[in-house]
Amino acid sequence: MKVRLSLMNFLEFAVWGSYLTCMGIYLGNIGMAGHIGAFYAMQGIVSIFMPALMGIIADRWIPAQRLLGICHLLAALFMFAAGWYGMVNGEGASFAILFTFYSLSVGFYMPTLALTNSVAYYCLELKGMDTVKEFPPIRVFGTVGFIVAMWFVDIMGFKSTYEQFFVSGAFSLILFLYTFSMPTCPLSDDDNKQSLVDAFGLRAFALFKQKRMAIFFVFSMLLGISLQITNGFATPFIESFKSLPEYAGTFGVKYPVILYSLSQISETLCILMIPFFMKRYGIKNVMLIAMFAWVARFALLGAGNPGAGVWMFILSMIVYGVAFDFFNISGSLFVNDNTDSKIRSSAQGVFMLMTNGIGATLGSFAAQAVVTAYTDANGATQWATCWYIFAAYALVVGVAFAFMFRPRKTGVKA
Repeated sequence: MKVRLSLMNFLEFAVWGSYLTCMGIYLGNIGMAGHIGAFYAMQGIVSIFMPALMGIIADRWIPAQRLLGICHLLAALFMFAAGWYGMVNGEGASFAILFTFYSLSVGFYMPTLALTNSVAYYCLELKGMDTVKEFPPIRVFGTVGFIVAMWFVDIMGFKSTYEQFFVSGAFSLILFLYTFSMPTCPLSDDDNKQSLVDAFGLRAFALFKQKRMAIFFVFSMLLGISLQITNGFATPFIESFKSLPEYAGTFGVKYPVILYSLSQISETLCILMIPFFMKRYGIKNVMLIAMFAWVARFALLGAGNPGAGVWMFILSMIVYGVAFDFFNISGSLFVNDNTDSKIRSSAQGVFMLMTNGIGATLGSFAAQAVVTAYTDANGATQWATCWYIFAAYALVVGVAFAFMFRPRKTGVKA
């Protein structure tokens, strides 16, 4: 069962890894560089409501493993449609049509991140296994799948073409077929069915009445703004060096997605460091480390280059693991330790909404605005300036958090 669930997670994240970090390169090549932010923002927009809607459906009417398959089938069909449209129209592709196909695909994909966890938890419990102990090693194969898909797309030369959408659609279609081999997840009993208020996490919004929690959630949103910046613009930035003869033949320019994948490798390893840092430095300091890691992440990209300065690119990728994991996981632990058990799940939903929903959406549009402002009529972007602006933003957020956030020192629940 653990092997089967590991394969399920591998496929789940391979779908995402096929395009998430390189779609910006393709969009730039077909004249849609000004719309990169909108494409990445759509993932945050659909994450605000689609997972909750699909959760209600899985809870009441369609078993989770079956709904997981249906969502992947629809995601595959719309992603294939996006790839086909890009193939047929080339640089003449319409933003409205390509964006519609893409949006429908991610609209059905994003809920599968939660559905995959639900299926895994049920299967482990069915076999009498401890989910807390057994699930993390299974989830690691999701990151492996993400990295493998990134490498495959880069090595095959799909990073700058519509073919990345076909790769993503193929992984979704395989996972759709694979779900037929998974055990049937039961529907919830009437007494356990969530209300709409609970499913959307609305009850937990009462936490905003508490100053400490309100400050935490606001800063979660502000930090969430940083999440999609490098996903959307890091690989187009690195590939932009190919126009400079001294960098054209470097490894980073030839394989920017592989270079970027060091971020995901770092993310996997940094998870193991969190218990030590939490115990030694406390939750506020761990979150501050994450915030200043974002400063370093952006500043190193601004200062580096694929030649003699490639070490700064590599260091930026390594720092990403700290920037991402230390806040997301420690923040989740903070929410768990400071909320009543009756609304704890809803509170986690609010945390995800503020970071991956509202924050990531605002970040995508804001990053696009900055890049557009520093791109001239010939399409040349002052990338270093952009990265330093992002670093300055992260620095301001980190300093403000240090002065304004005061976690409760006792273990009493909020």
